[in-house]
Amino acid sequence: NIPANATWKQNGVTIAGGHGLGNATNQLSYPHGIFVDDNQTVVIADNGNDRMMQWKNGDTTNGQTDSLIICDRGNRRVVRWSRRSGTTQGEILIDNISCWGLAMDEQRYLYVSDIGKHEVRRYQLGEKNGTLVAGGNEKGNDANQLNWPTYLFVDRQQTVYISDYYNHRVMKWNKGAKEGIVVAGGQGYGNAPTQLSFPRGIFADTLGTLYVADSSNNCVMRWTQGDKKRGTVIVGGNGIGAGANQFNDPVGLSFDRHGNLYVVDENNTRVQRFSIE
Repeated sequence: NIPANATWKQNGVTIAGGHGLGNATNQLSYPHGIFVDDNQTVVIADNGNDRMMQWKNGDTTNGQTDSLIICDRGNRRVVRWSRRSGTTQGEILIDNISCWGLAMDEQRYLYVSDIGKHEVRRYQLGEKNGTLVAGGNEKGNDANQLNWPTYLFVDRQQTVYISDYYNHRVMKWNKGAKEGIVVAGGQGYGNAPTQLSFPRGIFADTLGTLYVADSSNNCVMRWTQGDKKRGTVIVGGNGIGAGANQFNDPVGLSFDRHGNLYVVDENNTRVQRFSIE
């Protein structure tokens, strides 16, 4: 749990990329997703280079995750790759899907957002069709609709949080619900505290506090349970740029077990870490 009033250092430290656009091991190309495991090993979806990159914090051993599940959107499939060296081929888990976001719950159900069908489905590993858990009513902005669902987060109650990209909102779908609840944004495109502009990466803690990469506003926002109508900027929000306190299209975000914040800064081709204070 991250305290609801926590603060982070405003200047981020580049932990991956930051050496311009490219395919060298110290470079990234339009990175998107990020995952931080229990050993603070950071795994980055290096989108433009069609590869996954791993950054280790010091000389730690690998955690429990011995394979990666990856949305291979250009090939319209979800694949699993072993993290062990020498692996040359992935295993196709789901095909014929315009996937974007992936999440896994504690029961090892896989959740996948589909930007073509404007829906989120839940899969048991090995299952091909899955179960509809959100959207699926064509694109739109009603409570039972989504418009380009991208990033996902699933909590212990199997509640699904969805970045509803073109609706400029984050939706919360409780398990078994027929419609979602707006928990951030939903007031149109803009930069007011009540608004989001093309939200991307999301994270919710057990207190229900929501963290959102507000990509077009170049900041990360926090929305607390008691104040659903407005969020606060926790890092960024200093205009578009490449400074240590700036972003140029923040997309994926994650936290490590200490509460440090990691943000994929797409157009600066870097990953920034903001230390919790």
